Amino acid sequence: MKKAILIAVGFIGLSTAANAQLATATATQSASLVLSNAIALTFTGSGTSTGGAVTLPFSTVSDYANGVTSTAQQLMVQSNLPFGVTVNSNAANFTYSGTYTTGTTMPVSGVLKLMVTANSTGGTVATPFSTSSFATLTNTAQNLINNGAYGSNQLFSIQYMATPGFTYPAGTYNTNVVYTATQQ
Repeated sequence: MKKAILIAVGFIGLSTAANAQLATATATQSASLVLSNAIALTFTGSGTSTGGAVTLPFSTVSDYANGVTSTAQQLMVQSNLPFGVTVNSNAANFTYSGTYTTGTTMPVSGVLKLMVTANSTGGTVATPFSTSSFATLTNTAQNLINNGAYGSNQLFSIQYMATPGFTYPAGTYNTNVVYTATQQ
């Protein structure tokens, strides 16, 4: 009987413990993300904002008569807002290095041309540029891509063509082409 009473008291104790409420406490904290506008423009070949040098060698009469075309150069825009891209040369004339002292002032405009060979930015190629023909570069910023979509992997490719003709002496003529991505 004592065992029965002890068993009964044990069940009552377990039943009471099961019905007991445990104390709880709650803490709340606010987490805020402070986002800034962000944009980057890089050459995919180098992974930086400085692309590899593009060399256009003129070796034959046919090169001088028809011009020389570069390989495609790919750029990537990363932006958290829609964007546009402009392009221009850093100067009106090429810089010259060589042995001649006269006749070496070559204008960029009319000699160096650009074509967009691929565009997956979600935007449109701006006139006068296109995906089917070359347009002349100038030292004034020209729209290249309009209304690019925000994203982390917005790609476009360009190709250069140079047509100096037979007017300039041998040597190396150089200019920097500047691409600028701006959020809209």
